[in-house]
Amino acid sequence: MTEEAVAAVTTEAHVWEAGGAQTAEALAGWVSARLVAHEAALAALLAVEGERTLENSLRLYDVAIEQLSLAGAQAGVLNSVAAEKAVRDQAQNEAQRVAMAGSALSLNRGVYDALKAIGLEGASPATKHYVERTLLSYRLAGVDKDDATRAKLQELHEKATRLSLEFSRNIQEGGKTIEATPEELEGLPADYLARHPANAEGRVRISTDQPDMQPVMTFAASAALRERMFLAYNTRAYPANQQLLLDLLATRQEIATILGFRSWADLATADQMMGSAANVRAFLAKLDEASREGAAREHTMIVEFARERQPGLKEIDITSRGYWYEQFRRAAYDFDSQSVRPYFPYAQVEAGVLETAARLFKVEFRRSDAAAWDPAVTVYEVLEGGRLVGRFYLDMHPREGKDKWFSAAPVVTGVRGRYLPEAALICNFPGGEPGDPGLMQYSDVVTYFHEFGHLMHAILGGQTEWAGLSGFATEGDFIEVPSQMLEEFFRDEKLLQAFAKHYETGEVLPSETIQKMKGAGAFGRADWVRSQLYYTTLSLDLHDEDPAGLDLDATTKRLYQSLQPWTWMDGNRMYASFGHLTGYSSNYYTYAFDKVIALDFFAQFDPADLLGCDAGARYRVAVLEQGGSKPGRQMVRDFLGRDEEFAAFTRWLNEEFEAERVGV
Repeated sequence: MTEEAVAAVTTEAHVWEAGGAQTAEALAGWVSARLVAHEAALAALLAVEGERTLENSLRLYDVAIEQLSLAGAQAGVLNSVAAEKAVRDQAQNEAQRVAMAGSALSLNRGVYDALKAIGLEGASPATKHYVERTLLSYRLAGVDKDDATRAKLQELHEKATRLSLEFSRNIQEGGKTIEATPEELEGLPADYLARHPANAEGRVRISTDQPDMQPVMTFAASAALRERMFLAYNTRAYPANQQLLLDLLATRQEIATILGFRSWADLATADQMMGSAANVRAFLAKLDEASREGAAREHTMIVEFARERQPGLKEIDITSRGYWYEQFRRAAYDFDSQSVRPYFPYAQVEAGVLETAARLFKVEFRRSDAAAWDPAVTVYEVLEGGRLVGRFYLDMHPREGKDKWFSAAPVVTGVRGRYLPEAALICNFPGGEPGDPGLMQYSDVVTYFHEFGHLMHAILGGQTEWAGLSGFATEGDFIEVPSQMLEEFFRDEKLLQAFAKHYETGEVLPSETIQKMKGAGAFGRADWVRSQLYYTTLSLDLHDEDPAGLDLDATTKRLYQSLQPWTWMDGNRMYASFGHLTGYSSNYYTYAFDKVIALDFFAQFDPADLLGCDAGARYRVAVLEQGGSKPGRQMVRDFLGRDEEFAAFTRWLNEEFEAERVGV
């Protein structure tokens, strides 16, 4: 493949422009074209004679990676969002096909030998890091095994991919509805009631989609309604995903055993910042110690409060935890989270998040008329100094068949001089229907900031020389740092008041209310950490023990009861819809680990001038712009001048007990 041929492999960057969002045939054809380009680049790489250089070998390998990434990213997006089930089904097949190509590449001894032979004298540190990390990934895949073993590993990886895709699809399409009487809706916001009128039989139908489910669990006074919703939500993909998960765990363990690892958890952490399952457990022990006392205090306060208001109450179960936290915050902090929803209509929140990011990262966002996969998607261009540097897609409200979670996804992997970086947010916020302002809870707004942090990482980190270093291409346990760092900007009063205005009157969210909201929001952090500890320990234990004879129900219940104070609810099958088990596998610890780093990062910003201080520019250069060009550990040291410390996390965790209460 000549240099001209390499440059030519940049056409048809979007599957929907080729009709792939409308028909399964067009999607399959578009992915096939990308895979043909991928194979052509690899063939050219293997055909190189003589000395191997960055230009005649690594460049070809990177083109192969870029085409594989392009196909995988957009097949993944359509698997999550395509309107037609036939297209979603085909997208799942295409994602499987791309994964098979990726597995074959990871076990291709000829490609490994070619990359290993490249001379790196004079190469940039980023390029050296790329080659060294790639060679490590090959060794961890088993490229040095014999032919029969490599074939077996490829078969197992393909099986694991198929099981993961089926597991995720069952969650995506497993939404349920429950029925309620109008009386059971007591406590829910007026706009929620208006959107859920009773039918001819006097019943109200409520879905397990986030905008329907979350208000019920937070505001509904009816314990029976909360229980029905909880069980419906946590059995969306049960029983289908029970056996799929057991099969997936067994397949992953077989891979780890062949590769000489004690467990999948040790294999999955070998190339991460954490390094081993033992190091994860040491971190979790530290997290346990930091949160245990605070969580116990919170639990005691909530239970005593609930018993005062509901005499005879013996315990608070998992279905009532959110409700009683809300009631406590109203009494103790004079803060009703419903009271701020009118200040957070979706359109204003979107504008506020964009304005914050534009000022912080010194870029401009401009609406675009570029095509997308659905008319509901809005498209923005990212400009810097008038120059187009990226594009992103906002698919922000529920649709039938669409993924029901909140995530950021790559769309086009950016490569300097070849592809502009593009990314998407796939979310399920309120709104999206005519006449519905989409009033958001303040926790929704925090989630928006979180996901936008991922998006900016993809765009600003997508200007690298190599596709394999672009955007999200860091260690998996560093990827939640940019998202959780941007969350913290929600805490700034001046920033909030720039966009938090009553959707009917235009009144700015009062400072007094913001202070109450911050105090109330701080209460419950220890409980949040315990929840993270539970999810993290579950994901780790499922992948760090022999899966033979594993009882998912017993393990889930045992860990919950050992780490959470709230009474377990029989019938809870949360593991069947715990989607992170396919993506993060054993490494859900990423959220808590990266929270420590993110809070240390945020502590470097001037609280009196968050958007104007020099920390924003330093953070952009040292972290976001790097993409995967440096190890995560080095990026932490570049920005902080040291390794992360627990001090900022400890202060954050203890703010709840420093906030002034007005009652209780």
